[in-house]
Amino acid sequence: MTPNFTLEELTVTDHREFDNTPNAAETVNLQRLAELLEQVKSAIGGKPVMVNSAFRCKQVNDAVGSKDTSQHRLGCAADIRVPGMAPDQVVKAIIAAKLPYDQLIREFDRWTHISVTNTEGAKPRGQTLIIDKAGTRPYG
Repeated sequence: MTPNFTLEELTVTDHREFDNTPNAAETVNLQRLAELLEQVKSAIGGKPVMVNSAFRCKQVNDAVGSKDTSQHRLGCAADIRVPGMAPDQVVKAIIAAKLPYDQLIREFDRWTHISVTNTEGAKPRGQTLIIDKAGTRPYG
């Protein structure tokens, strides 16, 4: 899809019993997501960006306990980790780089969720949140 992100890594799942193959529209969204992830990689100085989860078909999404409204279902979101960087550092680097994200979420201080808009060409919300045991709240 891009120099550093493949379709395989954006669709991999531990739930191999389900076919997690995206349709054409979801693949277009994954392309836009991969392009944003390339910008993230640049913003953090070229460090590796490890994708924990990106596209999730309905069965995979249900198996991980996520809502049907999750942007992962559309191929618009990825949960990432950067070895050697805390999720908060990743969030701050993305904000500082003024990347065009739709949502940026520091989740449970374990990973960073980042997404593109659900519709190509739509204006990104630039919504930045924290989700942890205390609930969901604005970042900062």
